[in-house]
Amino acid sequence: MSTDEQKTAEDQPEPEAVAADAIEAAAEEGDDQTLISEPSKLIRIASMTRAMLDEVREANLDEPGRRRLVAIHQKSIGELRDVVSDDLKDELDAIFHPLSAEAPSDSELRVAQAQLVGWLEGLFHGIQASLFSQQLTAQAQLEEMRRRRALEANQEQGDNTPGLYL
Repeated sequence: MSTDEQKTAEDQPEPEAVAADAIEAAAEEGDDQTLISEPSKLIRIASMTRAMLDEVREANLDEPGRRRLVAIHQKSIGELRDVVSDDLKDELDAIFHPLSAEAPSDSELRVAQAQLVGWLEGLFHGIQASLFSQQLTAQAQLEEMRRRRALEANQEQGDNTPGLYL
């Protein structure tokens, strides 16, 4: 593996960085439609896919190895479809096309695996952004409640409090 590939691999965030409970919290805070039904399964699939991509980068696969990797890739996408919402299923169907050859080349497998890893990382980043946005909204609401409470307390005390002007 070249140093550029090592830097790229090191720069990539690990899928495990997004905790399953954080994904569940984002799903609970969302619409009526749950984004992810089984977050721990999603993280396991993402971890496995990243490990497979790393393995494919480092080794040339023989034909049985490529066939096995195609089967795993297709199974992974099927499992993902089971745990994501309908709009994400549609996105998966639009982006990922089945690998056409029974034993595609190493480069085709690398591209397909990298595409899947990239999509999963994008999904995690979207969830993280959603959580951050929800946290900012909750903080703003809490601050507004504190301001209102302080104003109400001042009004209950009456206008006996000294003003800014002398």
